[in-house]
Amino acid sequence: MAEVRIEGTCDPRFEPVREAFAQNFAARGDVGAAVAVTIDGRPVIDLWAGFADKQCTRPWTRDTIVNVYSATKGVAATCLNRLVDQGRIDLDAPVSRYWPEFAQAGKERVPVRWLLSHRAGLPAVSKPLASDALLRWDVMTAALAEQAPWWEPGAKHGYHALTFGYLVGEVVRRVDGRSLGTYCREEIAAPLGVDFHIGLAARHDARCAEMIAPMPPVAGAPHAVATVAADPDSMAARAMNNPPGAMRLSTVNSRAWRGAEIPAANGHTNARALARIYGALARGGELEGVRVLSAAHIERCLAIESDGIDAVVGVPMRFGLGFRLTQPAARYGPNPRTFGHTGAGGSLGFADPEAKVGFAYTMNQMGSHILLDPRAAALLDALYASM
Repeated sequence: MAEVRIEGTCDPRFEPVREAFAQNFAARGDVGAAVAVTIDGRPVIDLWAGFADKQCTRPWTRDTIVNVYSATKGVAATCLNRLVDQGRIDLDAPVSRYWPEFAQAGKERVPVRWLLSHRAGLPAVSKPLASDALLRWDVMTAALAEQAPWWEPGAKHGYHALTFGYLVGEVVRRVDGRSLGTYCREEIAAPLGVDFHIGLAARHDARCAEMIAPMPPVAGAPHAVATVAADPDSMAARAMNNPPGAMRLSTVNSRAWRGAEIPAANGHTNARALARIYGALARGGELEGVRVLSAAHIERCLAIESDGIDAVVGVPMRFGLGFRLTQPAARYGPNPRTFGHTGAGGSLGFADPEAKVGFAYTMNQMGSHILLDPRAAALLDALYASM
């Protein structure tokens, strides 16, 4: 790609981050992307560059938004945790207290906690589902209520790639009455003044970047698509591809996908918004008079709930209450208590309470790494080296 112009603002102290961001385009394959950082709630980096489409005809602008896949999960988890924090949900109560239909097929004792920590044994639906089931909330939640666990709940953890959002979101809906997308908009995005959407209105389509197919995997590196292709009838394959379509660009770039509420995978946002959300969590849960979570509950979110080789994707994963926690295989900076979530293809948002950092990287050219994309890693290295 020809040299791109880096737009936006960057505190001079963090010039190495600008340089790493430019290098992502020059040498690491970025087409369009943004990176943002807040420290103690104050924006210090807000950069964007490149193009919003594969043909490189639409510039990536200040207000470009993009699908961030599983980086959505951290914000979805924040919604449920907010209700826990308010005393409206008990993490150790059975899910069936709030969602009675869930008490089928041996799931009557599964606690809410295990939905957040990927221990519920429900990473996939075994019966084949129609391709439009992803877009139909009632179909997905009914299928999950009927589904028998793939393992004894609580015995191990396995990444609930798509089902996480329906499970967490249905508990939110049953308790609060609002869908998770509506709850997120009214309780988090609007109060913080951020451009984050689970269920995107059509008027925003013109601002959406086009997702671009993953780059070829690095030899020997774990690769989610290759894992699924190896055995299409496996639990892992069904977790990623039943219903089919979540990894198809024709689906993800469609109005139907953008407009649906898929809280595990279809948040649309920019780096500025995601960094501001995590920036609030990094400073005890409050920013400019808006309280997202209490400091005490954030501490609960940081406790390790699941750790070790993941039963679905086969790589080390570490989870708290819905957030991925920093781990040796995927460090979110040098500090030991960082938490957030990556998204398929490379996006990342996280909070670092020790440094009071909120960080986000969003992009449209998908990479092939499961845990931490090299482009995000390069930005993190430059950030922390500058502090």
